[in-house]
Amino acid sequence: MVLTFNITEENSIQLLKLGGELIDKNQATELMIAVDELLELGKSKLIIDLTDLKYMNSSGLNVLIQLLTKTRTKGGESVIYNVNKKVNELLIITKLNTLFKVASTKEEAVALLG
Repeated sequence: MVLTFNITEENSIQLLKLGGELIDKNQATELMIAVDELLELGKSKLIIDLTDLKYMNSSGLNVLIQLLTKTRTKGGESVIYNVNKKVNELLIITKLNTLFKVASTKEEAVALLG
């Protein structure tokens, strides 16, 4: 299965919806280019919806870390939400749940962005 993504904007917040599987950083090349373009436009608030992300491994976690780092470097923030049980366990095992802002709903994610 491949990685799919869709980016929309709502109230100056970029909504990134990921789907499929994120198991190889090369899958995310187009995604990273799209995010870099948004950041160059000053759009550094990112909410990442993982509802349709079925599986992610350490390479996928690396992609999420890159997204977080890129937004924070530009003075913004990233929040992930709708994390499934397997991905949440991966975040807890790696202690990345302490690095990321994690929300249950889109509304909670927006609130975490401030």
